[in-house]
This record gives sequence, C-alpha cells and structure tokens, in this order.
Amino acid sequence: CPSCGKDARRETDTFDTFMESSWYFARFASSKADSMLDNSAKYWLPVDHYIGGIEHAILHLLYARFYTKLMRDEGLLVCDEPFKKLLTQGMVLKDGSKMSKSKGNTVDPQGLIELYGADTVRLFIMFAAPPEQSLEWSDSGVEGAFRFLKRLWKQAYLHSEAGGSTQAVDKSSLTEEQQTVRRQVHQTIQKVSHDIGVRTIFNTAIAANMELVNILSKFTDDSDNGKAIRQEALEAIVLMLAPIVPHICHQLWKDLGHEQAIVSESWPEVDSAALEQDSIELVIQVNGKLRSKISVSATASSDEVEAMALNDAHALRFIDGKPVRKVIVVPKKLVNIVV
Repeated sequence: CPSCGKDARRETDTFDTFMESSWYFARFASSKADSMLDNSAKYWLPVDHYIGGIEHAILHLLYARFYTKLMRDEGLLVCDEPFKKLLTQGMVLKDGSKMSKSKGNTVDPQGLIELYGADTVRLFIMFAAPPEQSLEWSDSGVEGAFRFLKRLWKQAYLHSEAGGSTQAVDKSSLTEEQQTVRRQVHQTIQKVSHDIGVRTIFNTAIAANMELVNILSKFTDDSDNGKAIRQEALEAIVLMLAPIVPHICHQLWKDLGHEQAIVSESWPEVDSAALEQDSIELVIQVNGKLRSKISVSATASSDEVEAMALNDAHALRFIDGKPVRKVIVVPKKLVNIVV
C-alpha cells in the first residue's frame, strides 16, 4: 500500500458499468459458457422485445448497439442489431410527482395486495395508462379493478353452476341476437390480439374485455346455443386476461371445465365467419355534424348508401331544402352531406 506500506490487493473490477451493460443480454443467452459467449447467443439473439426505463434510452442503447456490432465483427454473434423492439415504460406518480423515498410520497402495494389480491393490483396498473405513459396512483382505481374481477368471477360461477356447456356452437341455427353476441366476442379477440401483440397497449385490451363482460351480463339466452356462446365468450375472456391476472384466470379456467392448466393453453383464434355482418350501421353527418344513423346492407354500393342517406327523414330536416354540394361516403363508417 503506498500509504501504509502493508500488503495490498489491487482492485481489478474497474470497468465502467456501461461496459457490462453493453453486452449483458448476450451473456444471459449463453450463461453456461466457459468462454465469453457460445453458440446459444447466436441462436437466441437479437432480443425480441426490450423493456426499459426512458433514462436508459440514449447512452445504454447506443453502447449496446455499438458493442453488438463489435461482437458481430469478431464472429461472436450473427445479428446486426441487439434488439428487435423497444418499449420504454412510464413511471408511477403520486399526487402528480414521481414516487421518491426522500419525498415520502411512495405507495406500498403490499397492503393493497393483502386486501384485494395481487391480480387486482396488476389489473389496475395495466389498465390505468398505456405502458409508455406515466400513471397516477389511485386507490379508487384499485377498487374499480376489484369490482370488475368480481363481476367476471360471478358470471363464470353462475354459468358453471348451471352446468356450463360442452357442445360446440351450432353456427347454422343462430338467432340474430346470438349472431350479434358471437360477433362481438370475435371482434374483441381480434382487437385484443392486435392491441397486445402488435401495439403493446394493454389498457385498451383490458377495456375491450370489460365491455364484453358487460355485453355477456345482458345476454340471458339459456338455449343450448346460448349456453355454448356464453361458454365460448367466457373462455375467450379468461384466456385473454390470463397474462394480466393469472391467478383468477387459472381458477376460472378449471371452473369452466378444463383439466389442463391455462398456462398451457393457446391464445384464442378469431373466427372470420363470425365477423361477417348482413347489415351495418352508418353515421349520417350534415356539414360534419352528426344528424342521424341508418342501417344498410353490408354489400351496399356507395351510390346506394348515398341515396339512402339523402332520403333519410332526420337528415332531410337538417338539409332543409338547401342545395347539396357533395356527398362523402366513407365505407362502413359514415356519410357526410355537404350543403
């Protein structure tokens, strides 16, 4: 030691932490290798989805990119980029400020977990805001998430207590109401699959499931087909919510008559035939303002839609004899009459 003259041991771990963080993901992919990396890293990389804080979105990601290209040039990796997709998640705020121990504005979720369960707290956090935005903590929001899970549990419980359904939906004999509900089920599957799988937006996916639960609560058809549709809908909801509220969905899946754990099940698939509609509802605007709605054939041409809109009684009242300058038809959405 230069100070006291006694024996000393030199510190060798002196690399900047950015050096380690520039390639840790590659080492994780080949953690059992005796050398720096092995072929496992070539197999697993690049990272499919990187989730990290915004404070790391410049220097760390820049260095990781440079280091990946160095490892590629040295033959250690075969990928050109370290990460395929990036999500920088927002922060949890309390009273409008970032939670901080020094400020004393932190929230311990353990008390809420003990009161409502981990699933409820997870659901609230995922529902409160898109993942890349900050969310404002709200105890009342947690209570709302708890009420929704109770509604879902009640519907699944009442259905299973009534015997559930083991038969497939007979698509050839559906009533108009059954067709509508089944269409809404598969529209929800389509939307949630896109929101989670493509957009990585969870709050809208949860909202879509909440809406479907509300629709089911009004569906009282106890015929064989009605029960089969309710079974199909509940199974779809439970499967779509399982990544977010795994514990309750694990139990509900068993209650719906399945022996295999839900974690081993596949994501629900959209029945494209169920999405087809004989008629659709279009909005009628006059000078850009909503004035009426009409139901038209799903196969109606733009000319047919225009004629129906121009003859709609409510629209005519707002046209009020004025000359029509043009009619804009947005397929399957709206008709705007400019006077």
